[in-house]
Amino acid sequence: MSMSSLTRRSFLATATTSMAFGAIKVVDGKEIIEAPPVTPNTARVIPRKLSPNEKVNVAAIGAGGKGYGDIRNTERQGANVVALADVDWDRCAEALYRFPDAKHFKDFRIMLEKMPEIDAVTISAPDHIHAPAAYMAMMMGKHCYVQKPLTHTVAEARLLKNISEECGVMTQMGNQGHCGDGVRTLCEMIWSGAIGDVTEVHVWTHRPVWDNQGMGVPLPPEVPPENLDWDRWIGPAPWRPYHHKLAPHDWRAWLDFGGGSLGDMACHIMDPAYMALKLVDVSDYTVEVVMQEGRNEETFPIKSTIKYSFPARGDMPPVDVFWYDGHVTDEATGEKIYNRPPRPESVPEDQILGDNEFNGSFFVGTNGILTAGEYGDEPRLMPASAMEDYVFPDETEERIPKEDPYFDWIRGITEGQMPCSNFSYAGPFTEMVNFGNLVVKSGEKLHWDNKKGVVTNVSNPEEIVSKEYRKGWELPC
Repeated sequence: MSMSSLTRRSFLATATTSMAFGAIKVVDGKEIIEAPPVTPNTARVIPRKLSPNEKVNVAAIGAGGKGYGDIRNTERQGANVVALADVDWDRCAEALYRFPDAKHFKDFRIMLEKMPEIDAVTISAPDHIHAPAAYMAMMMGKHCYVQKPLTHTVAEARLLKNISEECGVMTQMGNQGHCGDGVRTLCEMIWSGAIGDVTEVHVWTHRPVWDNQGMGVPLPPEVPPENLDWDRWIGPAPWRPYHHKLAPHDWRAWLDFGGGSLGDMACHIMDPAYMALKLVDVSDYTVEVVMQEGRNEETFPIKSTIKYSFPARGDMPPVDVFWYDGHVTDEATGEKIYNRPPRPESVPEDQILGDNEFNGSFFVGTNGILTAGEYGDEPRLMPASAMEDYVFPDETEERIPKEDPYFDWIRGITEGQMPCSNFSYAGPFTEMVNFGNLVVKSGEKLHWDNKKGVVTNVSNPEEIVSKEYRKGWELPC
């Protein structure tokens, strides 16, 4: 079965799993049901219709850290927070305090089964939980706001796109810059020919800002904190003992749980290139590693440079998009030396590319250079003198009120207007992002058929874009 056919109907025809609650235990006076398998729930797949004046009942899957910010922002947009699911009640203590009337759970699957009144969920858990949580929620007719990157694998990204379209839910990926005015202005500049035909794009980040990237050995076992359910934190990933360098913060470095620097930042910084160059429309593309240091079987490398090569799209010529991440530390000075693209000769050393050169991108055209910040903000021609007489083109792209992704999502639920970073956009974009990590892991140059959803130059095309899931957490991809 090709990835393009992984839809709800095809899954229902082949699914063999079913929901069965596990053993009941009591923790801190609360009833907890242990480890039910993921359910292909078929009974409630039609989203509840809400009026523009009706409050949306929202639940959080992941309520600490970024999760707290996400669920809090939905409340600011008028949503009613009815439930919180988090495996670590210490980490989400602020959310528990802020929403005393919300029911709380250690297992999001139990929450979804027990609370049919939930209209929508925010999903802000580690990357490896995104797809199982969003898949179950959408199958039950719940609208989904999922933090970036949308998924952990290429196959999961296409699965969620297909399921979201079949279930008719309102979706949004948390790459908030896509709601910003800056990325729209950048697109209008590119489309109006401000720098001619774009032939190269260079995108970079100062990540990682966490420890352990480049570590090639498993960590020794530690005792988990009392209020952390480690089994549920592991979820679909291969089992390993708890260690504080895995959770709650540094999981991004580890292949089983995160997406490294690329997974963390590309859905922000690469978005202007994806949108402006209309890469969603490509028929196929190749991805290869130009350079990497510290490749191993446990974590992402210390630094890497990745090259995406895209064919012509309409009247746009072929384009190469380069990604740069990571750094090394100079042993003599302690200074961090960041992996950066070569500076264009026309841009003076004292002029800033991107955001203070920590994150950003620049576009190389036949008639000039354009740069922008992390979220596509402050798009400008380079060198600075090129902006002296420049007149911005007319606005042709719709602006999102408040430049607010939470407003955009809640509005979609109540008024029926599809959010701008919905899964039909964010799914293919995340496929592209995750392909970068796929070549980092494999070390191979890979050719992706974007229409069929198949890697064309390997002997195991379905296996390479997916992964094995722990029993009880399987997905149809």
